[in-house]
Amino acid sequence: MATRKKNPLFGAAVLKLSFQLRGDDAGPGFRFVYDGVLRDLGLTDEEVVSYLEENRQAVEAAVRGKVG
Repeated sequence: MATRKKNPLFGAAVLKLSFQLRGDDAGPGFRFVYDGVLRDLGLTDEEVVSYLEENRQAVEAAVRGKVG
């Protein structure tokens, strides 16, 4: 598997979780940015949700700034 920095699923999961933790994941700004990222990376929300479920600890660490 690619490193976290090169894994588009990791990046999309970090984006999604960062909005969720701030409580901003229901707003139009999130949808605009997130949908664009998914489209640009050729991903689906289902893929990101699955990745996030399987890798939540690493994604949370990145969101909290604990990954270099």
